[in-house]
Amino acid sequence: MLETDVHNPNRLDFDSEALEDAWLALVQAAERHEFGGAVALIARHGQIVLHRATGWAVREPEDERSPMGVDTIFDLASLTKVTATTPSILKLVGEGAFALDTPVRDLLPVMREAGLKSPMTIGHLLTHSAGLVSWLPVFVTDSGPEAYLRGFARHGVIEVPGERVVYSDPSFITLGEVVREVSGRSVAGYAREHIFEPLGMVDTMFTPPKALTLRIAATELGNDFEADKLPGQQPAVGPWRNELLRGEVHDGNACYGFNGVAGHAGLFGTAIDLFRYGQMWLHGGALDDVSILPGALVEEATREQIEDQGERRGLGWRLPPCLKPDKTDSARGVGLRGFGHTGFTGTSLWMDPDAGIVVVLLTNRVHPTVKPDYMTTRGDFMEQVMGAAH
Repeated sequence: MLETDVHNPNRLDFDSEALEDAWLALVQAAERHEFGGAVALIARHGQIVLHRATGWAVREPEDERSPMGVDTIFDLASLTKVTATTPSILKLVGEGAFALDTPVRDLLPVMREAGLKSPMTIGHLLTHSAGLVSWLPVFVTDSGPEAYLRGFARHGVIEVPGERVVYSDPSFITLGEVVREVSGRSVAGYAREHIFEPLGMVDTMFTPPKALTLRIAATELGNDFEADKLPGQQPAVGPWRNELLRGEVHDGNACYGFNGVAGHAGLFGTAIDLFRYGQMWLHGGALDDVSILPGALVEEATREQIEDQGERRGLGWRLPPCLKPDKTDSARGVGLRGFGHTGFTGTSLWMDPDAGIVVVLLTNRVHPTVKPDYMTTRGDFMEQVMGAAH
């Protein structure tokens, strides 16, 4: 069974002082209000060497202030892409439901009927090379899966598939709907049954119940960040939110368009659950004798599928860059065989198979407003952690 106790870093070939310095930098960043608070978990060879919390799950308003805990549940934002949608798609591929080279229009009648001509495939969507736009706020005119798929087919295709990497929420929204069309279940239901429950990820879910609110880290106060990108426009289903978001998905497309369940965002979870998930990938698709994904697909997903101007992509996963990363890069210090992802709310998960390391860093950097300073702090933290490993 996977251990959850915290072990002496020195016994797992970490420089304990360097690891402590990395943690203290996060504490100081919380004190500078780069984010409300943070939870970090670092593990090697399946053994945890650091699992701590700092700052606030809710910092503002002050009368609702509550401290961050190691079991705090976070809005994982785009970690949804690799924690729910990617494994669901790969599991269906492994079962023969479709192939990585299956054209999307063959699987989604709505897009075909809306006039999709592009030969984009499942593999293109997974590598962000399908030629779809980065972001399309369909929710200002309509809502629901069919409206989104029609919108992507008619207005979202901007490139020939397979030529460029354009990080794309529509690609993973589409993949989430592939899961629904093929399996008959939403990505939330499918991932819960086939990924989360078998792995013992007990606090990983879409649309968390109200009973869990006090365990959830707050995100933005309202929707100002997205509203500012859409001046004079409103969601089709109602006004912009102006209350503190806690337990409701931060992302506008996921909230207004999909009621919290989408392939690109909407997942909530904890550091310990993501540790378990990361170990499954390092173990070739299995954990505690429970097989989740075929080993061959795990290997395929974590190798380079496409490279575009230094951006390296596997299936779902981002791979460390070929070029020297800048100071904001979340993969600083991770080996070239590593893989990981980030989320807009301030979340990240990175694995380095050569070093046997999993690094989970969860923050609410959008609380109470969206702040960019955290990006450099995150890169510094990763570089310090990886540099502390012998």
